Amino acid sequence: VQFVESGGGLAQPGGSLRLSCVASGFTFSQSQMRWFPQVPGKEREWLAVIIRPGLGTDYADSVNRRFIITRDNSVNTVYLQMNNLKPEDTAVYYCNTGWDNPWGRGTQVIVSS
Repeated sequence: VQFVESGGGLAQPGGSLRLSCVASGFTFSQSQMRWFPQVPGKEREWLAVIIRPGLGTDYADSVNRRFIITRDNSVNTVYLQMNNLKPEDTAVYYCNTGWDNPWGRGTQVIVSS
């Protein structure tokens, strides 16, 4: 099982970023996928989840409709569209099916003016 995250970078408050995660080593189309931000000294907590096709999405309260999680099963990729970014969104973002698989390297998001 492998996850390769990309798309992070430096953004200004109010700006947008689109994260991508390419997954391999399991049946992607049948798996839920989650995004997890992590800041130094804190545990990863899920931010967004997309269930198998047709079963919807869910978000942590902190997202407040600013982020959108989508997936493309044809390329084993999950995305996180991040809008109206805030400094508190600064973190390394990881994707995974849950908490049991190995973690990728993540992608760093920094929101600062």
